[in-house]
This record gives sequence, structure tokens and C-alpha cells, in this order.
Amino acid sequence: MTNLNETPCTTITIYTDGACKGNPGIGGWGALISNDKKKLEIAGFSLMTTNNEMELMAVLRSLERIKGVSKDIHLYSDSKYVIQGITEWLPNWKAKGWRNASKKPIANAELWREIDQLNQKHNISWFWVEGHSGVEGNEKADALANEAITFKTSIKRATQLEAT
Repeated sequence: MTNLNETPCTTITIYTDGACKGNPGIGGWGALISNDKKKLEIAGFSLMTTNNEMELMAVLRSLERIKGVSKDIHLYSDSKYVIQGITEWLPNWKAKGWRNASKKPIANAELWREIDQLNQKHNISWFWVEGHSGVEGNEKADALANEAITFKTSIKRATQLEAT
């Protein structure tokens, strides 16, 4: 039941969030992935990380769950680092050999490379959402990230949705 690709659907919706207690410090990431049939909650943690790494990890682990042929995906994040990185900065980083405007290697380059590969595989629309503003999917992703930190655990919960 954790495979969202078993049944046809029009769009997969993903909400991601990262959290860190200290920066660097213990961190967690969380994601809510859903289509019209199923909902999957995933999360994980790292003992020594940064908030930006956890934001990227939430995106990466979510996209890794989407198997098979190209899918239409709406991905929501409250991280301007993630959204601007993928929609604005990435082409320049790649053109400059994964270096920033100051010619220094970009932070989290390996995570960005992996996300870039998955981004090219699917039709992803990227959306920024204001954090802690009552957006249900974002609030759930935030809660999952913090749950992973609190309990130092990984989470995977799947739900079959009722037909409406």
C-alpha cells in the first residue's frame, strides 16, 4: 500500500518540510505524499545536520518514492532555499560546474544533483507555501519532521483514502 503508482491518478501532491534543533544540530524531515487513492506519510532524522539539508532531504526522499514513468507532481515547500534553488538557481549552478556566483562550490551539491535528476524524470510544478500559516499539508509535513527529531526515528504510514 506504500506504492502510489499502483493505481492511475492525475496528479501526485507532495508537501515537504525540514526542521533542525540547533543549526547544525539534530534534524528531521517530513513529507506528505498523496494522490486521489492513497496518502503516504514519511519522515527521517539525522543526528548532525542543517535545516537546509533536511529541507532538501524531504524533497529527495519524497521524489524517490515516485516510481515508474513520468508523473505529474505538485510539490509544496515552505523553504525558499528549495523553491528558488530548483526554479531559479539550478541552471546557473550546473552551467558553472556546481559553483555559486562567488565561484565557490554550492552547499549540499550532492543532494541538489540527485533532486535535479528526479526533477528531469517527472513533470514537477514547484510551489512555495508560507510555513506555519495553517496550510494542512505543510503543517503535517512539519509535524512529521519534528516527530522524527523527538523520537529519533523514521516514519512510514500509508492510508487508503475513501472514495468521494
